[in-house]
Amino acid sequence: MKSTAILLIAASLSLISFRSDKPAYRLYDAEGRTVKYQKMIETISTADVVFFGELHDNPIAHWLEYEVTADLHEAVGGKLILGAEMFETDDQLVIDEYLSEKYEADKFEAEVKLWKNYRTDYKPLVEFARNNGLPFIATNIPRRYASMVSRKGLEVLDSLTAEAKALVAPLPISYDPELKCYKDMMSMHGMPAMGGKPNTNLPKAQAVKDATMAHFIISNLEAGETFIHYNGAYHSENYLGIIHYLKIYRPGISVVTITTVLQDDIDTLTSDNTGLADFIVAVPSTMTRTY
Repeated sequence: MKSTAILLIAASLSLISFRSDKPAYRLYDAEGRTVKYQKMIETISTADVVFFGELHDNPIAHWLEYEVTADLHEAVGGKLILGAEMFETDDQLVIDEYLSEKYEADKFEAEVKLWKNYRTDYKPLVEFARNNGLPFIATNIPRRYASMVSRKGLEVLDSLTAEAKALVAPLPISYDPELKCYKDMMSMHGMPAMGGKPNTNLPKAQAVKDATMAHFIISNLEAGETFIHYNGAYHSENYLGIIHYLKIYRPGISVVTITTVLQDDIDTLTSDNTGLADFIVAVPSTMTRTY
């Protein structure tokens, strides 16, 4: 009896210890099975393009972006290209000059259109590229052109100069309103309206971003190299968004996706988060936000 009681106490203490564990994230595969981080690195190192879908204000996603980039860089023998939604195509010249050490960070940061969380969340990635002699590609459409599309539709891009069109995916840009990622935007709560009606151009503005990012990924992807792209999770979840256009521009391209989700309980992956990507980073919903 005494030994049984000791075993029960030990088991209870072990359970309490397990429950008090507070992991910052758990990693799952598309089917919702837990997967080792190193297994993910081995898998993504075989792809042509790796998408890391982030939640822009999530510190775990940003930390993992850096760690994944560093480990992927080692896994592919340095044959790595970095690219991001957070930089617009008309900033590429300044980025290239900074990476080639033409001037220091203060000059670079004064010239480029930076997101407000650049210094904490994206600067480490840019500096990694600079320190390792890697390209960093600005893939996103200049926001002024996306704004034009959200007001007047895709046809407005035809009015751009040849110089401006070079900063956007080749025209005309195909658009499928039935694609889940665009159709869902029309039903999102708080969808901006024009004239009292839902703005059907807003998903088109999303599409022109996706198409432009896909185009500039393809344009800068060198044979034998891996391209890792950082973007908001919605741009690559369900293998849609950017990936939809990527496969139009280059059928057969090898893609692996990572996405980030918030859950109250991360011990198991919820059914609505299963299948969003090849690898799903589940983060507690109570996690601190960067802004």
